[in-house]
Amino acid sequence: MKRLLTVALALAPLCAAAMASAQTYPARSIQVIVPFAGGSASDVITRVLLARMGTSMGQRFVVDNRPGAGGNTGTAAVLKAEPDGYTLVMSTLGPLAANKTLFRELGYDPERDFEPIALFAIVPNVIVVSAKLPVKSLAEFIAYAKSHPKEINYGSVGPGSSQHLAGVYFEQVTGIEMTHVPYRNIAQYVPDLIAGTVPAGFQFLPNVAAPLQSGDARALAVTSEKRMAALPDVPTVAEAGITGYAPSGWLALLAPRGTPKPIIARLNEALADAIRDPGVRGRFSELGAEPAASTPEELARFIAAEIVKWRAIITKAGIPPQ
Repeated sequence: MKRLLTVALALAPLCAAAMASAQTYPARSIQVIVPFAGGSASDVITRVLLARMGTSMGQRFVVDNRPGAGGNTGTAAVLKAEPDGYTLVMSTLGPLAANKTLFRELGYDPERDFEPIALFAIVPNVIVVSAKLPVKSLAEFIAYAKSHPKEINYGSVGPGSSQHLAGVYFEQVTGIEMTHVPYRNIAQYVPDLIAGTVPAGFQFLPNVAAPLQSGDARALAVTSEKRMAALPDVPTVAEAGITGYAPSGWLALLAPRGTPKPIIARLNEALADAIRDPGVRGRFSELGAEPAASTPEELARFIAAEIVKWRAIITKAGIPPQ
């Protein structure tokens, strides 16, 4: 009993310091590492959220883009920061779930090395093809791919990205064979989509909005349960006749392990407040994203489930770890 009392007394100043820090938080701008290139869909959607959070918290959120290694580089970078709430990371399906199977070594553990704050967006994929490809529907695309095995290239922002895995999963569901072409960033992929050299993709809407609007590419289907407000004339995959296929990317906000719980709670509250904002929800809709606002505990469970889900799909595809 005396030992427990001694430990409690020793911890009391630390707890008091954490509470005091949380009460004055944030006292300066907050850096958010985004492990993908500026202008990518995940970057644009994140900036919409952070602008609103900054308004409610009275401090700017400064985005630091650090692409590389399928999102692993930027995601791991936050672990070097002080766990004081002033350096956060936005990360996604690849770095937090799929890459645990796709890479031999991440440099971090998605389930142990972060303090989850919240899931904030679900981003369905748009199945898109170059206007140069002679197909106008999902059924025609599948038929064409079956008659041209491994000849159709599809692009993504790298191994383990939601665009890559959506393609892998689509092959499993439909029985077709395609060839994956990874890029360092979306700006490199779009010209090849337009030219028809990499004529397919399973992309986030902002990544392909320009070629869709210009007529250089066409959307065949979306992987959401309902049609996207931004693409009302494009059927869902289910409406196009394919069942059991509904992959989506997702975006989440996290902090370094050890960040005080009151600060995590403050960030979660500000995020939830931002997601309730009609302006944020409207902008998300324009970008093809569905707003979400989980608790930290719900995000932790979600990441664990996603690791299991994508491990099975990756293993079935026989993709060797890098």
